Amino acid sequence: MAGLSTPKQKLSALIITYNEIGFIEKCIDSVSFADEIIVVDSYSTDGTFEYLSNHPKVKVIQNPFENFTAQKSFTLKQASNDWVLFLDADEVVTENLQAEITETINQPDALEAYWFYRKFMFQNEPLNYSGWQTDKNHRLFRKSKAHFTDRKIVHETLVVDGKSGILKEKLIHYCYKNYEDYKGKMLKYGQLKAKEDFYKEKHFNYLLMTVKPFWKFFNHYILRLGILDGKKGWTICYLNALGVLERFRELKRLEKKNELAYYLVMP
Repeated sequence: MAGLSTPKQKLSALIITYNEIGFIEKCIDSVSFADEIIVVDSYSTDGTFEYLSNHPKVKVIQNPFENFTAQKSFTLKQASNDWVLFLDADEVVTENLQAEITETINQPDALEAYWFYRKFMFQNEPLNYSGWQTDKNHRLFRKSKAHFTDRKIVHETLVVDGKSGILKEKLIHYCYKNYEDYKGKMLKYGQLKAKEDFYKEKHFNYLLMTVKPFWKFFNHYILRLGILDGKKGWTICYLNALGVLERFRELKRLEKKNELAYYLVMP
């Protein structure tokens, strides 16, 4: 009977941005099927905020960036609907994935959250290996049944009160715009991971600073077949290893800064 049919579930698409012109346009277009699109911008300087402000389907809010977990937690609170689709600004939802998302959230036995596998794009060419072939992330979930843990400030982790499933269609991730952009991103991730380590009272170690970047490169380029991605694989694996090196450099800087502050307040 029509009167007993399940009401159509509404969906909020959530995105965080900082200087994402060139990526955000495709992302917004790909989530136009959502009932609500909310973008939280960290005071972009490249026209991202102006573009979003003039978009008829987007509600944009500016909020200072502290770390990824804090920014995503803030953004999640802005959603009007229980079902949320949380994307990065360089991710695109294909038409097949749009259909799968809509079908999934309207199922009576829908789970609380869903993982997405991602297809990585190096500029406009696919990156098939280099450690990313098994990458998956929580992107679709019920707001009332999930939250971002505050124990991590980068590569934020979703805690789900219930079961998670995996969607079949892949999310497209335009991970690499150009060399300097990706390098800057990896250095920033490394610095945030260092802060995370510092708060957890992990200590700088010269041996680990030598071994871990090398292992990262070897693991992704050789063991995870980055070599099959050719020059693209070499570039991605090198910059990922550079991010690990920066993590230890920043941890050393934080420890020295902390020691200096301690001696300055000593009587």
